[in-house]
Amino acid sequence: MLYAGVALGSMIGGVLRALASMASIGLLGPGFPAGTLFVNVLGSFIIGFYATLTGPDGRVFAGSRARQFVMAGICGGFTTFSMFSLETFNLLREGRPLAAGLNVGISVMAWLAAVWLGHVAASRLNRLKGS
Repeated sequence: MLYAGVALGSMIGGVLRALASMASIGLLGPGFPAGTLFVNVLGSFIIGFYATLTGPDGRVFAGSRARQFVMAGICGGFTTFSMFSLETFNLLREGRPLAAGLNVGISVMAWLAAVWLGHVAASRLNRLKGS
């Protein structure tokens, strides 16, 4: 059974994603999908940080429903891998293979780096003394 909080988290994440995309287009223009890159990197950092911080050895206790709300709901609704795929495809269709390749390469490396940085940050926080 799907936890209703995941749906609520997904709505929150989706609204935040739309706002970030609109802000990106307003600031940088529509030439490169910077908004999608931004939300996917930020979402990757958040999920890496939260998963480590609230994991079995984490500093913060979070029940399975809270973890589902944040990771599957908010992060799942916030990140835009289907939009990433469409934007990359559109760059190819527009005859911009270099931009498409840069979008893929930069995105994948940035997502991996962001998850790792989130994990490292939360691991350090988990090791701090005190409560």
